[in-house]
Amino acid sequence: MTSTRSAIRTIAALRLSVGAGAIALLGWTYVIGIPRSGANPFDYFGYFTNLTTLITSAILIAVALTVLRGRSAPAWLSTARGAAVACMIVVGLVYNLLVPGTGSAPAWVSLILHTVLPVLLVLDWTLIDDRPSLPWRRLWLVLPYPLLWLVVVLVRGVTDGWVPYGFLLPERGLPSLLVHIAGLLVTLLSAGAVVWLLSRVRLSYPRGTRGGRRTAQRHPAAHR
Repeated sequence: MTSTRSAIRTIAALRLSVGAGAIALLGWTYVIGIPRSGANPFDYFGYFTNLTTLITSAILIAVALTVLRGRSAPAWLSTARGAAVACMIVVGLVYNLLVPGTGSAPAWVSLILHTVLPVLLVLDWTLIDDRPSLPWRRLWLVLPYPLLWLVVVLVRGVTDGWVPYGFLLPERGLPSLLVHIAGLLVTLLSAGAVVWLLSRVRLSYPRGTRGGRRTAQRHPAAHR
């Protein structure tokens, strides 16, 4: 039992370190970008990668702190974490397949934010059995945040002319915008479906924790 508690705390500490490290990396990249390119917070966090990394890191830290206090993550926090992991999968796919090498950050920073971090989050979600099986009826919860981001970006595109990615430029025309938006949403829902499916994987590591099952029993509505 002692070794199990130690493993649980170690995992929580690692999550806390990853979340804090990602936020620190965002802060450092922001600071070094200011004198060179005149960035501002609204532009910097207008990039889906940066904003999603910030939100996901905050959620990961919240999960870690909850566990370090000897409690299981509540169902709503596990759902938020699942949605965030799905968004980070999209970050990795879009950058590496659609717009590779277009970022202004140092290459090693782009590698961490667009590849290493998404992979770590997926592995953590899959291999550590401390999350409930997410109900399929809540899969739609992967959509509100990206949709809000899209609305803000498109409004900015037609007002001040700033968009984070070229494929969202208004001058590309409505058909092009609709195709890209539809593609992003389909990709997001597909990534969410993968995350929701992976939440049903039970590897029992660390052995005996079954945190996801305990959470599920405390929140029976999560299985409906």
